[in-house]
Amino acid sequence: MRRLIAVLLSAMALSVAAQTRPPKLEPIPEPPPAPAGTFNESMEPQVTITRRGEDKVEEFRLGGKLYMLRVTPPHGVSYYLIDNQGDGKWSRQDSRDSGLRVPMWVLGTF
Repeated sequence: MRRLIAVLLSAMALSVAAQTRPPKLEPIPEPPPAPAGTFNESMEPQVTITRRGEDKVEEFRLGGKLYMLRVTPPHGVSYYLIDNQGDGKWSRQDSRDSGLRVPMWVLGTF
């Protein structure tokens, strides 16, 4: 019984001693630079924030073409007006709407 107590106490002492020593850490190396031509600023959306009455309107443009509006009323939940097909027909989507949206990308224009 004394041997069991001695073994348990020594195991606890070793675990405490192992936790008190700080681990030897090495600094993280800097990430390599991005390859040339991977970042295209023309693919970043341009956002223009304006006020229409009391509403805050954020206009999102890609390549100079308006494709989405986010309207935030002074009190209430913001909503989006989205031109899905690019034909000027806007559809409203609430920010609370969590329905399934199929990703739609423009693969090419002629």
